Amino acid sequence: MSQTIAIIGAGPVGLAAAAHALERGLDPVVLEKGPAVGHAVRHWAHVPMFSPWAFNVDAAAERLLKAAGWARPEGDSYPTGGDLVARYLAPLAEIPVLRERIRLGAEVLAISRRGFDKVRTAGRENAPFALRCRSGGEETTLFADAVIDASGTWFSPNPAGSGGLPAIGEAQNTGRISYGMPDVLGTDRTRYAGRRVAVLGGGHSAVGTLTALAALPDAPSPAAVTWLYRGADVAKAYGGGAADQLSARGELGLRIAQLVESGRLAVETGYRLDRIESDAAGLRLIADDGRTVPVDELIVATGFRPDLGPLRELRVGLDPALECPPVLAPLIDPNEHSCGTVRPHGAAELSHPEPGFYIAGMKAYGRAPTFLLATGHEQVRSIVAALAGDHEAVRRVELVLPETGVCSATPGGGQAAAAGCCGGPAPAPSTACCAQDHDAKAAGEAGCGCSGTTKTPELATA
Repeated sequence: MSQTIAIIGAGPVGLAAAAHALERGLDPVVLEKGPAVGHAVRHWAHVPMFSPWAFNVDAAAERLLKAAGWARPEGDSYPTGGDLVARYLAPLAEIPVLRERIRLGAEVLAISRRGFDKVRTAGRENAPFALRCRSGGEETTLFADAVIDASGTWFSPNPAGSGGLPAIGEAQNTGRISYGMPDVLGTDRTRYAGRRVAVLGGGHSAVGTLTALAALPDAPSPAAVTWLYRGADVAKAYGGGAADQLSARGELGLRIAQLVESGRLAVETGYRLDRIESDAAGLRLIADDGRTVPVDELIVATGFRPDLGPLRELRVGLDPALECPPVLAPLIDPNEHSCGTVRPHGAAELSHPEPGFYIAGMKAYGRAPTFLLATGHEQVRSIVAALAGDHEAVRRVELVLPETGVCSATPGGGQAAAAGCCGGPAPAPSTACCAQDHDAKAAGEAGCGCSGTTKTPELATA
């Protein structure tokens, strides 16, 4: 009997994991809580991706699709989330050998080992995983030999308050608060057009939403669109500009810089939201220093965090700050370096004290801000190879990532970007994030040798 792998999430990383498992003769079961594949992606269907098609299609998934007559989109064009679903994920899920293994509307409530709680050790590694699932109001238990959690973080946004806490009054005013990236120019246009709107955050989701608000044909006066930025200098949110090898992301930084410099947006820096009050006139956003911003709508774009509740009975090893695997943490920790380039990593970096359990995709990054889809594809390729016992394939790197060009705080990148972000990728094997980080640690220094600018934890990709 082939090894059964339970894969949580039918997004791009979960379906890629299933494709790799099928190629290796394993038996994947994909559990998706939503009504269709790409459930989370459909919530940001209007958002253009920063990476072109060349970085968004998994190799094993492409082999399955090509056998069914699929034509790959042009590699240098940029899909939206909707394009990714319609032209890639949906056709992939319709391939019979995969379709019969996808269970839609199946929410994973908790995971344990059959007959073993978290405390019991003797014989634990031989017990199958027990996944408690809910589908159509009925709860059942699925048993599997291994588990890959690729459920993402989209449905666990960070709250609006500072210090990681909800703002006082946040829960009572959800009717006027949105999280992530609402479709400002499309389905949500009537909600925001001509109204006073504040966007809280400093990452790409915040920047993209601000540029969309400014692009509304009936955009309100400049003072009616307010950027609430927790840091001291919004220039740190501009990214690498022209130096970013993901040109769509670089262009976004250039656009927001132009909007700020032209006065099209009101900007509040050092703004730490403490309280939200409301009356018939709208919301009053009150910072911890007393500054008050009156608005009709608040958009919270402060990033995401993993939902760890279903993993409570598993022995999961996580970094205490980032809530990602400890070996991965120094590669992505925004407190240590400003470089957005992370060398490829797989099963070795993503393993846990619970044998046979892995977290992959965006959830593997925990609270860290930046993630590329191609990184998730490489993660599951390596993980599935480990589960199949192919240790040579586990160690092999089959991915070359672009430089992000975000070492400099200003668009254009400066000397660091011109020379290759932070000196290029770190040599493998290494826990360093980049070449300069590797050299600094080899010299006994704690941090890396970047230019010194750091990204705050709320910086997140869309």
